[in-house]
Amino acid sequence: MLKNLLGDYKIILGSASPRRQALLRAMDIPFEVVVAEADETYPEGLPILKIPLWLAKKKAQALEHKMQKDWILITADTIVALDDLVLGKPRDLQQAREFLRMLSGRQHLVITGINIKTKEIEKSFACRTPVWFKNLTDEEIDYYVETYQPLDKAGAYGIQEWIGYIGIKKIEGEYNNVVGLPTQKLYVTLIKLLEKLRKED
Repeated sequence: MLKNLLGDYKIILGSASPRRQALLRAMDIPFEVVVAEADETYPEGLPILKIPLWLAKKKAQALEHKMQKDWILITADTIVALDDLVLGKPRDLQQAREFLRMLSGRQHLVITGINIKTKEIEKSFACRTPVWFKNLTDEEIDYYVETYQPLDKAGAYGIQEWIGYIGIKKIEGEYNNVVGLPTQKLYVTLIKLLEKLRKED
């Protein structure tokens, strides 16, 4: 079990996302939350697949001055990509409606970048999951936007909420990646990292 390998190390989640915190708890991984404000801009022309990794590393850099020798810091960023367009968190409910109309009846990609950092080692990876929405009616979009909280979610939706139950036709790949954390790949990467750290101690 991962927590048996931790020894003196602490898992630090650099995210205020309640969904990421819930997923780590469900993995039986003890962790603490330490968050720093990071500017979520990225260079113009950066390939879409590299944007979440760029932002995850930027969040880690914002916490670099706080790093302790026993920390294993996990930072993450998730984007929704529709063709060549990145749909971030909507600025208001009207934009949330616009995003959902754009996603309606279409396939899009959910891409999460993960950065894992200790004082000595840094590892990063990205996970992408294609998602297909059915054709959403205006009534369904209005109900979701007015009843749930789309403003803190990339692409204006949470797959674990009502709209995911009624609107998602198919996904290919890891479901939890769409929620915000690719748990299986994260678990395997952390195990390998901890084994490496134990050998070096």
